[in-house]
Amino acid sequence: MKIALVALLAGLLFGAGLALGGMTNPAKVVAFLDVGGRWDPSLAFVMGSALLVTFPVFAWVRRAGRPLLAERFQLPTKRDLDPQLLAGAALFGIGWGIAGLCPGPAIANLAAGSPEVLLFVVAMVAGMWLRDRTAAITG
Repeated sequence: MKIALVALLAGLLFGAGLALGGMTNPAKVVAFLDVGGRWDPSLAFVMGSALLVTFPVFAWVRRAGRPLLAERFQLPTKRDLDPQLLAGAALFGIGWGIAGLCPGPAIANLAAGSPEVLLFVVAMVAGMWLRDRTAAITG
């Protein structure tokens, strides 16, 4: 129960940060990605701020013996770039550029009740389900 509450609070904080930073506004995201047109660099400051918080926390995680609410940290061990990772990154970038949304901001945007965002999230969940299904079949 304690872990679920911490996860909920972390998710709410993350969503609030996305909203405050403008990451939930698809037009702002597309303007950030439009480096050849009317580029809006303001989201670079949001991303840079996130990195300023993340780097010290990851340094602490590496030094800490164990997390506060779990038996061990669950950090990625895979270090190579495989075709699935590259294809997934490409699809993510294409989707982000077309829709101006990625998973976190899309879920945060559900609160606005936009039909376009709801369609995006339904398509995103369907894509995740399809990927899991095909991975289970192909091994």
